[in-house]
Amino acid sequence: MRLLFAGTPTAAVPSLEALIASRHEVVAVLTRPDARTGRGRALAPSPVKVRALEAGIPVLTPATLRDDEAVEQISALQVDAAPVVAYGALVPPALLDVPRHGWVNLHFSVLPAWRGAAPVQRALLAGDEVTGATTFRIEKGLDTGPVYGTLTETVRPRDTSGDLLDRLAAVGAGLLVRTLDALEDGILSPVEQPDEGVSHAPKLEVEDARVRWAHPAYAVDRRIRACTPAPGAWTTTSDGARLGLGPVTLTTEELPPGAVQVGRKDVLVGTATQAVRLGQVTPAGKRAMDAADWARGARLGTGEPLADGMVLGA
Repeated sequence: MRLLFAGTPTAAVPSLEALIASRHEVVAVLTRPDARTGRGRALAPSPVKVRALEAGIPVLTPATLRDDEAVEQISALQVDAAPVVAYGALVPPALLDVPRHGWVNLHFSVLPAWRGAAPVQRALLAGDEVTGATTFRIEKGLDTGPVYGTLTETVRPRDTSGDLLDRLAAVGAGLLVRTLDALEDGILSPVEQPDEGVSHAPKLEVEDARVRWAHPAYAVDRRIRACTPAPGAWTTTSDGARLGLGPVTLTTEELPPGAVQVGRKDVLVGTATQAVRLGQVTPAGKRAMDAADWARGARLGTGEPLADGMVLGA
């Protein structure tokens, strides 16, 4: 089949690679416009655009799919299907039926669970033990379209959202290719999603990544892993400075919520249950470092609270 691949971030690259290597022809790639990134805020192409150009595939980067020019460009390609992986914008109704087999989305959850922009992060935040990936035909509703295929993936105890997304991107690429193969062969029909089991996965904002030390240790652990690498978990020190937090380790120690215990080789912080051991931390304006090194440099003493509205003993 002739394909238009739509995707933007690194997680979409394995699917593009798999489609390039498949029996299908990727005639063009649709991705988001170059975006400013890094400390210098320089314009940079998306990972999907970089890979497409390396492969000699034409790239479309419209600011919106709703203008007439974008609709005409895509219609002119005369594609049979448009596989989508984390493109980052909604497909308007005017384009939904342009490909013969529609827009086939690879979504990183087992639908109807976790419809939305952040299914992997929300699954970790909720403590799900199993998640997966789904291929489905895009319709007007958000991730509500009929399903072609699914697979499941076990959530490991120390998974970050980055770890889990990497695995799902790899196995999901195979699912996407198998779905397109079956569509071309005429042996696959979509099945409507059930009404039960629906949950939603809105994008995690910066405030969602703020750690609440008054929560139980397991909830602190989940929040930090769900927000790693993005948007990045954080707290504030007693002087109000922001401190980025990498994954932590649960301990059997007990400390008041937000209270800090500084040892020679580690830093513990109290929660509503047992304390957690900090891993990597990122002070404002600095690079990530080991928590013990940060505590020494900050001359942080035992008993000083990490703020977040907490005081020692609260």
